[in-house]
Amino acid sequence: MSATPPPYRRRFLSQCTQWLVAGSVLKQATPSLAAVAGARSLALEHTHTREQIALVYALGDDFLTPALGSLNHFLRDHYSGEVGQMDPQLFHLLHQVRQELGARQPFQVISGYRSPATNAMLRGAREGGVARHSLHMDGKALDVRLPGVPLADLRDAARSLRRGGVGFYPREQFVHIDTGRVRHW
Repeated sequence: MSATPPPYRRRFLSQCTQWLVAGSVLKQATPSLAAVAGARSLALEHTHTREQIALVYALGDDFLTPALGSLNHFLRDHYSGEVGQMDPQLFHLLHQVRQELGARQPFQVISGYRSPATNAMLRGAREGGVARHSLHMDGKALDVRLPGVPLADLRDAARSLRRGGVGFYPREQFVHIDTGRVRHW
C-alpha cells in the first residue's frame, strides 16, 4: 500500500481542509484572517438587494472557495435570482482599485452577474447601453461606485491598472469594470 494518497484524494482532502478553515473563520468574521499576510478582502453593498458582504476572498493568489461561493451568490442576477460564476480575477481588480484609491468604504454594486434572459430583457427595454454579448453574462463585469470617491477618480484608478475594460457612466453614476480585453469608453 502506498504511503502517499492518490492525487484525487489529496485534492479532496485539501479542499475539505480549506472549506473547514475558511468556513469557520468566515462565519465568525474574525479579524485574524484579515491580519494574515497576503489576505485580500472586499466589502460590497448591493444597491438593488440592499445586501452587504465583507470578507477575505483570497490569501495571496490562493482563492478561498467558500468566499467565492458567497461572492457568486451576492452578485447574482438581481432580476431572476440566478447565480452565475464570477471571474475571481475581477475581485483582485476591485481589491487593487480600492488600494489604489486608499478607500475604506464598501463598493456599491449596481450590476453583477446578468443571465442571458435578463440581458435580452434589458436590451429591449433600453436604448443602448446593454451589449448583446455583455461580459456581465460571463461573470466578468461589475458596475460599481465607491462612496466618497469621485466617479472620475474611480474610473482613472481602474484604467491605470490596465487589466480590463473600464466604462464611464457619469449620468447613471457608475463605472463598469471588467476582466475582458483592455479598453475604455
